[in-house]
Amino acid sequence: MTNKSLMKNVTFIEAMAIVVGMIIGSGIFLKPGIVLQSAGSQSMAILAWVTGGIITLASALTIAEIAAAIPKAGGLYVYLKELYGDVYGFLLGWVQTIISYPASVAAQTIAFATYAGFFIPMNDVQQKILAVSVLAFILLMNVLATKFGGIIQTVATIGKLVPIAAIIIFGLAMHPSHDYGSVNAIANRTGFGAAILGTLWAYEGWISVANMAGELKDPARDLPRVISLGVIFVIAVYAVFNTAIFKALPTEQIVASKTPAADAAVAMFGTGGAIFITAGIMVSVFGALNGFLMTGARVPYAMGEKNMLPFSNVLSRVHPKFNTPANSLIMQSLIAIVYILSGTFNTLTDLLVFVLWIFFTMGVCGVFILRKKFPQERGLYKVPLFPLTPIVGIVGGVYILLNTVMNSPANSLIGIGITLLGLPVYYYINAKNNKKGR
Repeated sequence: MTNKSLMKNVTFIEAMAIVVGMIIGSGIFLKPGIVLQSAGSQSMAILAWVTGGIITLASALTIAEIAAAIPKAGGLYVYLKELYGDVYGFLLGWVQTIISYPASVAAQTIAFATYAGFFIPMNDVQQKILAVSVLAFILLMNVLATKFGGIIQTVATIGKLVPIAAIIIFGLAMHPSHDYGSVNAIANRTGFGAAILGTLWAYEGWISVANMAGELKDPARDLPRVISLGVIFVIAVYAVFNTAIFKALPTEQIVASKTPAADAAVAMFGTGGAIFITAGIMVSVFGALNGFLMTGARVPYAMGEKNMLPFSNVLSRVHPKFNTPANSLIMQSLIAIVYILSGTFNTLTDLLVFVLWIFFTMGVCGVFILRKKFPQERGLYKVPLFPLTPIVGIVGGVYILLNTVMNSPANSLIGIGITLLGLPVYYYINAKNNKKGR
């Protein structure tokens, strides 16, 4: 793909669809029980969803100022390079290649297989076999033609909205048979911080619209509006969605369930209606899986073009017949399969959120560097309530990171270790490129 294809033709409505469409995936369907168990009560669980949204919103609004000042394709990868130096941009690209996108793909396949268990009971091994098979199908479609991936995304968008709307409307109208107002605390030792961490997986994806900054018609005006309205909309949806599930099911059942949204659908609509709702959830997850694989493969492909990864000459190749980044798609899928076979949905998503928030927090801090390093242009978007808004994002990000280190030291060390493994790779490739005079 060349710069000629990056035309400024993305409208406000299209950008809004990217924000909402990328954020709402499988997390909202699978995380209610995990968040509730960590939070300890239904009211604290709702507070965790809102708090996670506020941290996301503060971070997004802050990074939007950087995006307006540096409206280049590439998003956070470009911002970190510009503000901190090449090595930090490389480390983000490394993490996206090795952890972020493959783990997202793996998590979505596990979510799909988990909900498929509503129709066909399966043990863990059978679910993993199905997860790998679904990934193989998506891989094949994206290798054969990018347009197939686009068709999948269009269909999945409709499927995504139907189950959410149905559960919210009918759930809020229900008269709960259990005591909604009095809930015994069931929090485990990970507590409220772990609950917020659980919600952040469901908010992950908001940064994607920043990748489109170079293609927005008016990024300085539209980007902050799109991000703020999109995230606020999703916060509201998540809050009322969880409230609807809390009205439909007893607390203990929500916590024990691997598929709380499907169980809520059974309570609301009976088995027949639940089949329809669960099928819609699977379509939504299927589309999210397709989106993460399709966009994720572009990271190693782009880095390969700049000779910034091992086997760059292989990763940067375009299939001669299908004109797709087939090698990068295959590599991302192989890494995802390793994650599918070695981890659970929640382990994968918590690891992913922890690693990404290291770079998100750096990005939020970057607004202070931006204002010092680059002259201010009149008329460009400025983050509201500066410096309070970025401070909220930074404090929230640091809280998330410290809480994860304290309560999940193994996952934290694994994430940090894989990130730091990028350093010798960077210096080796940089030295190699310098020798070749690149």
